[in-house]
Amino acid sequence: MKKIAVLTGAGISAESGLKTFRDTDGLWEGHNVYEVASPEGWYKNKTLVLDFYNQRRKQLLDVHPNEAHLALVLLEQQFEVTIITQNVDDLHERAGSSHIIHLHGELLKSRSSIDENLVYECKTDINLGDLCDKKTQLRPHIVWFGEMVPMLEKAIHITSQADILIIVGTSMQVYPAANIIMYAGSNIPKYFIDPKPAIQENNFRNLTILAEKASVGVPQIVKQLIG
Repeated sequence: MKKIAVLTGAGISAESGLKTFRDTDGLWEGHNVYEVASPEGWYKNKTLVLDFYNQRRKQLLDVHPNEAHLALVLLEQQFEVTIITQNVDDLHERAGSSHIIHLHGELLKSRSSIDENLVYECKTDINLGDLCDKKTQLRPHIVWFGEMVPMLEKAIHITSQADILIIVGTSMQVYPAANIIMYAGSNIPKYFIDPKPAIQENNFRNLTILAEKASVGVPQIVKQLIG
């Protein structure tokens, strides 16, 4: 069975109604992203950071997978599919995809401030004073700017073994995730789906670009691949 690696970014979730970090003004609900998505921001104002992610978590629970998420599930009928997502939501899981790598963490989980291996399911607010089993403050299970990306090596390995690569709804500006395409085999088919593509077809061998939003472009590619 052929293997497909799918890299998804904020564009696929935005169509479900989720706000993204990278708005045109670089702000999210009035905050510079480094205030709420960096270790420095966390140590400066834990209450602000917790409230920021508590609001995002509530929003996530009110939205649903869209046509792009659902179309990717259909690929599993004929291919071994791994979703490598930069998104921290669970929309791929809710749509029904079986194999998902979260590069930047998961919004519906919390973790210890001192032991990254102490991770807990979390669908409610995290408050100041909520402690892990080691009696330290719980934080969102999110990879912030400046932190290591623990799932990156696994994502690179999956991509290097893929027979097809699909990239959906990403600016190709968030590193190190933007480098993942470099590890795909030069001869394999590559598809890039985004309404404002940040790369051109001549940038990579065997690259096809669909300048469409995810909910339009992904079903088109899936239909083409499964016949």
